[in-house]
Amino acid sequence: MTPEERGKRVSGLVFAAVTGALAGAALSGRRPGRGAAFGAAALIATEAVSRARQKPGEIPAWWSRVVMSGALAAQAGWLGGRLTGAGPVAVGAAAGAVAGALGMRPQKVALGPAAGAAAGAAWRLAAGREAPPAAVAATAVVGYRALAALLFRDPQVGLLAERVRPEELPFVVPLEARSGYVGTGYVRELAEALGGTYQPDAADVGIVASLDDLAGPQFDPAGVDPLVREFYEHTTRFRLDIVPEWRLWVRPGYLLYRTFVARPLGQANVPMNQRETLRGVRSRIDTITPEDSDLIGVRGWIRSFADTDEPIYVGIYTTYRHDDRGYVSVGFPVPQGNFTATLLPEPRPGGGLVLTSRSPLPHPGHYLTFIDPETRDLTTLTVHGFAEQLDVYVKNGELRADHAFSLYGFPFLVLHYTIHRKSRS
Repeated sequence: MTPEERGKRVSGLVFAAVTGALAGAALSGRRPGRGAAFGAAALIATEAVSRARQKPGEIPAWWSRVVMSGALAAQAGWLGGRLTGAGPVAVGAAAGAVAGALGMRPQKVALGPAAGAAAGAAWRLAAGREAPPAAVAATAVVGYRALAALLFRDPQVGLLAERVRPEELPFVVPLEARSGYVGTGYVRELAEALGGTYQPDAADVGIVASLDDLAGPQFDPAGVDPLVREFYEHTTRFRLDIVPEWRLWVRPGYLLYRTFVARPLGQANVPMNQRETLRGVRSRIDTITPEDSDLIGVRGWIRSFADTDEPIYVGIYTTYRHDDRGYVSVGFPVPQGNFTATLLPEPRPGGGLVLTSRSPLPHPGHYLTFIDPETRDLTTLTVHGFAEQLDVYVKNGELRADHAFSLYGFPFLVLHYTIHRKSRS
């Protein structure tokens, strides 16, 4: 075991001890000292056994994660009960709702509060309104997670690789945000870190160098409409009008995400409605050309609101080849990491181009990666259930695009683009 691994294991045991002590104190009622000691011992044992049995490339065992989530829920339930005086049904429903929301899958979002309320109702029948909120919350979360595991067998995320070199994962874009904010100045800041020639708002540049780089058994670039090809290879010649189409079920959650995550982060800040898009959308590509090279090394497609330059998307577009196929990987930098969408090109009837993550091939998909700032090693999770498809096509002589997203088979957003050639100035 390396010193770094030993340090992480010790940190994990310390966190388990503190979490267990707080949970034990919350659950024990009138004997918090004894409860804290028992809770700390139980969580330390759970952490030690789980880590000892954990194999390389695996996340901690499911049962240990459930125990930890129950311990955290006990603390939250105790605090919520003290602050609000809520009864067991309300506490259980709230705890289940939070656990379900963290599951992301729409079915889990719906199941969480229902399972939590049922646990709270059982506590009310057994102990009345004075049922301990810490125990109610812990029971609700553990019960929900056990039920969800029975109903939904496929994993939500999977540990794909741990501390590997970037060249081992060609479908991951290994570029992170080096601060807590991404924003429209990301490529400039990246150039300062990497070196090379930075070109803001580059002229006559595309998000890909050539569609020919994407050729493969399933896709012949020669069949693409010239206007579609021009858009990909000379994206800056065009401007985009966006009409977002959100499904109603996802809007409340997205509003919270946008307020507390997307805007403070300066990334993935999609408009809520067409009224917002009337502010105008500015589209530009910033590039970095490595020293001793004439070829662009980094293409950052930056979309922002025209009136304030508030970022909508900051994406790094790359292409690569594997097994005689071309792929597009789009990396969205986040602090110390990257969310990458790797897409397979396919033909669309009428000369259009489809980029999709839906494929039985091993590379297409979505990946969340932590990038070690010192070694540049990657630890990557596969995000199962998230899917997207981008259709770019010509309709009645006009360039259009539909960008559809789904979560576990449930569509939640389609971005409809009308793409116009910029007027010559």
